[in-house]
Amino acid sequence: MTHTLLSFLFRLTAALPLPLLHRLGNLLGGLAYYLLPADRRRVRANLAQAGLPNHAAAVKTVFRETAKSGLELPVAFFRRPEEIETLFRQVYGWEYVEAALAAGNGLLFITPHLGSYDLAGRYISQRLPFPLTAMYKPPKIKAFDQVMQAGRVRGKGKTAPTSIQGVKQIIKALRSGEATIVLPDHVPDPAEGGDGVWVDFFGKPAYTMTLAGKLAQVKGVSTLFFVGERLPNGRGFALHIRPLEGELNGDKAHDARTVNQNVERWIRRFPLQYLFMYNRYKQPAGAPSAPQD
Repeated sequence: MTHTLLSFLFRLTAALPLPLLHRLGNLLGGLAYYLLPADRRRVRANLAQAGLPNHAAAVKTVFRETAKSGLELPVAFFRRPEEIETLFRQVYGWEYVEAALAAGNGLLFITPHLGSYDLAGRYISQRLPFPLTAMYKPPKIKAFDQVMQAGRVRGKGKTAPTSIQGVKQIIKALRSGEATIVLPDHVPDPAEGGDGVWVDFFGKPAYTMTLAGKLAQVKGVSTLFFVGERLPNGRGFALHIRPLEGELNGDKAHDARTVNQNVERWIRRFPLQYLFMYNRYKQPAGAPSAPQD
């Protein structure tokens, strides 16, 4: 019953025109700004830590963009891939994908929690000639998990669990010349086998996954960052793709720091579309304590 209701609501939301969906996001985000004081404080603190304006208007915009991101999930899950493709008005950097395809390389796509990452991933998947596997941590509510899995595993989309077995699945896909997506600013969970190190993120130690750096060094893999920029007034999206900047050397801390620096550059470019509500600086259970100054 719960699954049926959730599926109906997701499909109903997915059918709404994008401008209407984004207006609804503005309304819900503005309401959440007033109803969630703890999140409001976190957003303000995270903006300040990043050296970005953290006045009330900026914080409110972050709430609104975050709400839009949530409402875009049903679109990513239930609209036809061909329809999602038409929502992207500009694409910058696809030549990097074409170069990797011509070389026969596997493709490691890295994207922060920035802009419309689910829709951008679906767009990329639609244009690739082979499957794209995304790492996926199931939500605690089983019915919600069933709806999300049904939305993600379709077309050329595949998922892998956030576990040792999932990492093996991802590496196998990359070595086979396929593609995967990793969100590098997700705090790894040691209880699930997630490996992390404490390195700076906007000048403050953050427990950072080592997986992105590890996958980037798999032989025959091209590593590309991407962001799905949300255009104003529900006009659609722009996809931005660029190679990883900086050199990786196999040292966990060095490579995690390099990945974080890339994430910081993208956030500075589209600051108010980042998920600053997320507690990026938390210490997960089982992780060592953050280094002290």
